[in-house]
Amino acid sequence: MSFLPQEIIRTKRDGGELDPADIAVFIRGLTDGSVSEGQVAAFAMAVFFQDMSRSEAVALTVSMRDSGEVLSWPELDRPVVDKHSTGGVGDNVSLMLAPIAAACGLAVPMISGRGLGHTGGTLDKMESIPGYTAMPDSVLFRKVVGSSGCAIIGQTGNLAPADKRFYGVRDVTATVESVPLITASILSKKLAAGLGALVLDVKCGNGAFMDSPDRANELARSLVEVAVGAGMPTTALVTDMNQPLASAAGNAVEVRNAADFLTGKARDGRLLQVTLALAAEMLVSGGLAADVEEATTRALAVLDDGSAAERFNRMVAELGGPLDFLGDPDSHLEKAPLVSACLAGRDGYVTGYDTRAVGLSVVALGGGRTRPGDPVDHAVGLTGLLPVGTRVEKDTPIALVHARNADQLAGAEQALRKAIHFGDAAIADVPVVIGRHG
Repeated sequence: MSFLPQEIIRTKRDGGELDPADIAVFIRGLTDGSVSEGQVAAFAMAVFFQDMSRSEAVALTVSMRDSGEVLSWPELDRPVVDKHSTGGVGDNVSLMLAPIAAACGLAVPMISGRGLGHTGGTLDKMESIPGYTAMPDSVLFRKVVGSSGCAIIGQTGNLAPADKRFYGVRDVTATVESVPLITASILSKKLAAGLGALVLDVKCGNGAFMDSPDRANELARSLVEVAVGAGMPTTALVTDMNQPLASAAGNAVEVRNAADFLTGKARDGRLLQVTLALAAEMLVSGGLAADVEEATTRALAVLDDGSAAERFNRMVAELGGPLDFLGDPDSHLEKAPLVSACLAGRDGYVTGYDTRAVGLSVVALGGGRTRPGDPVDHAVGLTGLLPVGTRVEKDTPIALVHARNADQLAGAEQALRKAIHFGDAAIADVPVVIGRHG
């Protein structure tokens, strides 16, 4: 019997459970073009409304993984572990986490994405380093992972190509938010990277795609159960994104923040907590630490003795960047021509953020994109963002705005004042790690 994609769509539309073989043949058709755009859209909408069982989600994820190249790392003598974040504002964790994990003995082939909407992209941040090759060929990618222990790069066209087409259709048909489709999109790329284990950072709050604890926990459970079902040990942390994680938001400014973190010049408190928590999960998952306490101690040690910074420097140099980037990052990173302090305008305490609005203010400066393929201005952004609970007076800077021109500067300052909330009393501190799965 010939393959009829409309019958698969009909089965899912009517609430039936799809056979793994039917899912596999549909994804093959999606990849080779024999399934039309309309059929992909109809399938996505059927899944959006009817959901998927765990076994269906596993089959979808594995089929998308197998749509292209699946890497393996037989040449490495260390565990291969990676991390994925669902995205937030001021989330530059990957820049520190990969070299920390590498310095502790893991191999981290970190395939990252670009920013879209209000969230920043790790790849855009790395490309603010002059000369850095964010899309190396496989030979260079393998060489850098082998010698530096980590490489932060972009997704090649050969890894899970079905996901690229599927996501493009979902993006224009209002089906992005489906949990099984998000799960398959994230995990198909990570499974294709040949990992031995995966750690996930599922963001929760007004700066995250999953804005409520219920939705964040639902996604975290789905990711862990489907990954394990597909044969990859996985854990997930649910972390707070009701305020920017770092005190910087942008591209070059977040790289500079990461440089300060790695060299010990300055480390934002909540950022340190999340980075160490994820590092500990990676080390335990990779079998290099018996428990979280031992793993956390090891991660702090490689930060403090400079080993993590050395790994980052080596990775940057081997991917074409400056030979001693962390020695003087300011001499290499582009700076915005205008920098202005945005003042609180009143006495009191910082009581909260509209974190999504903070991210969108960076986009309005030119530091993000509203459509795939849009260029980004690496120099613009925000620094000195104050954590919730900070006491301010009316002339206290709540952030420094780095802008390309005066109109952008004025717009960003206006947006920032609306996005930061003040009160007369300090509020209780909220834990930054709020849940764990796996």
